[in-house]
Amino acid sequence: MEDATTQLFGPRHDDFASAHDDVLPKVVIHFTVQPCITYSWCVAADADLRVFGAQVWLTRIHSPYDHWLAPGTQMRLQGGERVWISTEGPCAARISMTSLLPVVRNPLRRWLGRLLKLDLGSIAPLR
Repeated sequence: MEDATTQLFGPRHDDFASAHDDVLPKVVIHFTVQPCITYSWCVAADADLRVFGAQVWLTRIHSPYDHWLAPGTQMRLQGGERVWISTEGPCAARISMTSLLPVVRNPLRRWLGRLLKLDLGSIAPLR
């Protein structure tokens, strides 16, 4: 149970934000969760999810707990995990997800990797 409560606006979030706020740019995505519709996705990168407008239900694939998040509540999501979110109230909930842009460590290696994926060996030379 401790793990579930520390995921809500707690020390882990404060440490994450203070350590990275001035270093990397952020990406913020805003979307609306309509009442009585369940949305599911695989989280691409570590993100902070914040709820506005209405209470939402959130469940995670590897967690035995369901979370009811009130407006203004924030939860840390880990990259690669699958989540489901919905709201049962009469109005839609607004959600924002904030994540840091990934650092490009070796652009040459990334470019060569993309080149290899093109499978240039199957192209016949012009005659």
